[in-house]
Amino acid sequence: MPHSNPYVRLADEIARQLGQLGDHLAILPPHEATQVIARVVDPADGVLAGVTHLVSVSSMFAKVQAERGALPAEVWLALGRASNELDAIGGDLDEHREMLQHAGNRPDTAPAKPPAPAPLVVRRRR
Repeated sequence: MPHSNPYVRLADEIARQLGQLGDHLAILPPHEATQVIARVVDPADGVLAGVTHLVSVSSMFAKVQAERGALPAEVWLALGRASNELDAIGGDLDEHREMLQHAGNRPDTAPAKPPAPAPLVVRRRR
């Protein structure tokens, strides 16, 4: 049964579409997936920025409700921490935004030789 509150329905639809986007991202060609990721992490208009804003506003709402005794203070504190963490993550990802945008604008081409392994995947010899 659909919820009567249109904003709950909107939240449900956004969650559904985010799941759908994740499913499609897993099968997109690399340059298209990179374009999507660049949009997701865009600090001004991206999905992460929107979620961070939503959690921040939720934290402010929870603070007022906690002060009135309608919500436990722990709810407000948890939402505040989540907002701060999301903001920090967004800042970390912003460092890579230009590279993602540049990579997403290149068409797929087969490299002449395999790329060198990234430092995170180099194995140590014993």
